[in-house]
Amino acid sequence: MIQDREIPNPEFQQQVQRLHQLSVSSRWLLVMASWLTLGVLAIWGLREEIELWREYFTWSAVRFGLAYNRLSAIALGFCVGLTTAVLLWQSRNILFGLPPKEKYRLEQQVRRIREEGSSHPLWKWVCKQ
Repeated sequence: MIQDREIPNPEFQQQVQRLHQLSVSSRWLLVMASWLTLGVLAIWGLREEIELWREYFTWSAVRFGLAYNRLSAIALGFCVGLTTAVLLWQSRNILFGLPPKEKYRLEQQVRRIREEGSSHPLWKWVCKQ
């Protein structure tokens, strides 16, 4: 699987890097979209509890507020979980570099984009200079 790879040229590596940057940007856009839709709706659903928390904040009030507003709690949990997952993924990539499997997957995807040419939706962001 990995042994038949040729040594990529600098232009190819730059395209792999662009694809990775596109992946990072897409993940953060997904996080922002989830907060702007689900997060806002969840906070709107908790508006009465938040008003109560502002007056008498206790952790049991937060617990019961979330327990009796399950949809809001699930939506907030999804937003927090997605944000945490993207933060951990990006931190791992910054601290330790891309794992070999992920780098190989990105290289294969760039090869597919190059083979398909300008008809591929990502071509103008990855290959066009």
